[in-house]
Amino acid sequence: MTTPPAKTLLMIGTTKGLFLATSSDDRLTWEVSGPHFSMTGVYSAAIDKRRSAPRLLAGVSSSHFGPSVATSDDLGGSWREPDQPPLAFPADTETSLGRVWQLAPGSAAEPDVVYAGTEPTALFRSVDGGVSYEMVRALWDHPHRKEWGEGFGGQAAHTVLPHPADPARVLVAMSTGGVYRSDDAGATWTTGNTGIRAYFLPDEWPEFGQCVHKVARDAGDPDRLYAQNHHGVYRSDDAGVTWNSIADGLPSDFGFAMVAHPHRSGVIYNFPLVADGERFPVERRCRPFRSVDAGTTWEPLAVGLPTDPYYAAVLRDAMCVDDAETAGVYFGTRAGEVYASRDEGDSWSLVAAHLPDVLCLRAAEV
Repeated sequence: MTTPPAKTLLMIGTTKGLFLATSSDDRLTWEVSGPHFSMTGVYSAAIDKRRSAPRLLAGVSSSHFGPSVATSDDLGGSWREPDQPPLAFPADTETSLGRVWQLAPGSAAEPDVVYAGTEPTALFRSVDGGVSYEMVRALWDHPHRKEWGEGFGGQAAHTVLPHPADPARVLVAMSTGGVYRSDDAGATWTTGNTGIRAYFLPDEWPEFGQCVHKVARDAGDPDRLYAQNHHGVYRSDDAGVTWNSIADGLPSDFGFAMVAHPHRSGVIYNFPLVADGERFPVERRCRPFRSVDAGTTWEPLAVGLPTDPYYAAVLRDAMCVDDAETAGVYFGTRAGEVYASRDEGDSWSLVAAHLPDVLCLRAAEV
């Protein structure tokens, strides 16, 4: 019996629903279906491959029914949407859920654990594969919480990074507040912002209050992290305790996305934007940047991308990689275009156009 060719699945969350794109083997030709959850904002997505059949998770936000998390065990053929909200703030918090900004499967040692980062800023944990969740109380009760601010996109825990080998270690990043780390399964939390500048505060080097836009973990060294800040691109070599700038070589230190290669240590991707006043691509050129040496040097990646002046931004979760041996890289724009590279960024092709604003992407071989 011959092994069927690998199929790549790309989840595309937009302001008006979830689209699914599949490519049989070449990642050049794509079939796009959807929208699923029409007229809802899909702010988060995940493909959990730790079980016998991959589970898709989608954080949907309906203006009528409110936020929820839906799951599919048949690659989007059908979806389970719980009758009761799977995430809810305890009554004593006097807080209601705004939306789910992040869905992150836990470590391989805990195949049923899934984390959710939310707005307002909080962390939730599921022990049934993402069907139901409980709030991680210690982060909510942190004495800093009342001073966490609100970024332009809202107050949100938008990055959740469980350690791949140690279930007790998890990192959360938020806008605004910065990076927080736990080494005891969420029982206690410490800040991890030393070296990240907050130019907009009277004290530009505070313990917390930084507006971190995205954090990614290195494939080969789990203690190496990369961060895109509200002005500033950084690397940490000590699990987020301290950070150093790696912005030299980029045309701008502003942007939202930060993505690490799934297999190659030191390979990362970024999409620079003009700073606050415009938030357009730098020089009006549609081009991500790649570093193969952990941010020491950077190179633009533009083969196959539009050459006309380009104005659409890439949001924090609208860039991702798949897990193929030769990794695919993907980004979506606020103009509703999605691009794919099947050769780790060397060249690009169009997956879909004329979609609603792209909010998040997730891709994997299935």
